Amino acid sequence: MKTFLSEIRSAVMVTLTLAAVCCGLYPLVVFGVSQLFFRDKANGSLITDAKGAVRGSRLIGQPFSADKYFHPRPSAAGNGYDGASSGGSNLGPTSQKLNDAVKDRIAQYRKENGLSESEPVPADAVTASGSGLDPHISPRNAELQTPRVAKARGVSEDKLRELIRENTDNPDLGFLGESGVNVLRLNLALDQPSGN
Repeated sequence: MKTFLSEIRSAVMVTLTLAAVCCGLYPLVVFGVSQLFFRDKANGSLITDAKGAVRGSRLIGQPFSADKYFHPRPSAAGNGYDGASSGGSNLGPTSQKLNDAVKDRIAQYRKENGLSESEPVPADAVTASGSGLDPHISPRNAELQTPRVAKARGVSEDKLRELIRENTDNPDLGFLGESGVNVLRLNLALDQPSGN
């Protein structure tokens, strides 16, 4: 009986010790290290406006539809860019529903941006990303939207191209992936007094 009680006491002590380390000490150390060395990333890579108000994250796209803004790629996440419903449409290349949606988006994109029927449309302008939250568009997509935004804002296309360059993220390590224009950062730059 003494051996059994000794074993129970040992098991309880080990459980309490592991609970204190795994549920208390370890999370505090990880939190402290992340706040000390990776504060921006640990807090969500937030973007603030000129007044210091949080406008979003560099990592999550947002919907923009007004002519005076650059438009993001489509989203299949919930009602669009819903972080709680991240995910793709799960429609494959043989899906008629996907093909119809892409055809409609191509026609809409050409109409919005004053493109001819033969002008190629970038894939990221008419298809959602796997997460549905991608904050970037291709530089070509941004270039095709430039005349529309310039006209709506009454600014030069050269000024917009400069803002596009300033808000383009290069490939990771210089060669992994492709360059992408962060739509939220670009649109916030447009709303700055110097941006329009």
